[in-house]
Amino acid sequence: LTYLLCICHRYFYITMLREPVARYLSEWRHVQRGATWKTSRHMCDGKMPSEKELPSCFDDNWVGVELDEFTDCPWNLANNRQTRMLADLSLVGCYNTSNVGQEQRNRILLGSAKTNLRRMAFFGLTEFQKKSQYMFERTFKLKFIESFEQVNGTTAGKTPITETQKRKVEELNALDIELYDYAKDLFLQRLERLKQ
Repeated sequence: LTYLLCICHRYFYITMLREPVARYLSEWRHVQRGATWKTSRHMCDGKMPSEKELPSCFDDNWVGVELDEFTDCPWNLANNRQTRMLADLSLVGCYNTSNVGQEQRNRILLGSAKTNLRRMAFFGLTEFQKKSQYMFERTFKLKFIESFEQVNGTTAGKTPITETQKRKVEELNALDIELYDYAKDLFLQRLERLKQ
C-alpha cells in the first residue's frame, strides 16, 4: 500500500499601493541616483518583449536624469506602474501595443487591475500605515511585534516641482490615480467591515 503525501500550500497575494504622484517622483529620484531595472525580464505569456515592443529610455543608466527628461520618455515603465503591475497584461497582448488601441488598452488594464486588487486577501495604502497594519493583523490573525510608523516626509515629497511638471506627472499616471481612488474607497470599506 502506497501513501501519497500532499503538501498543499495556500498562497495569499498582498500589495501596498502608494499615492501615484508621490510614487512616481520617488521612482524618478531612485533612478536619478542610479537604480535601473535592466535585469528585469518583463515576462508575459511566457515570453520577453522585443526591443521594438519595449524600447529603453536610457543606455547603461539614467544617473542624474532631470524630471522633464524622465517624463518625456514615452516607454518609461514608471508611467502607471501600479496599474500595470496589478493588471493581467496578456489581456492586451502584453507589451505589443499594436493589437489594441490605447483607449481600449487603458480601460482593459485598469479594469483588470481593479479586479485583481479586489481579489487580494489584503492590500494596504502607504499613506495609511497604521490602518493597513490593523487590517493585515485582523485579516491574517497575526500580530506585528512593533507598530507601523507613519512617515509622510520623504525626499521625493520635498522635491520642488512646477505646476506644469505636476500636471504632466498626473497625466502620465492617470490610470494609477483612478486605481488609487478606487483602492482607497475599497480599503475604507474593508476597514469598516473589519471593525464591526
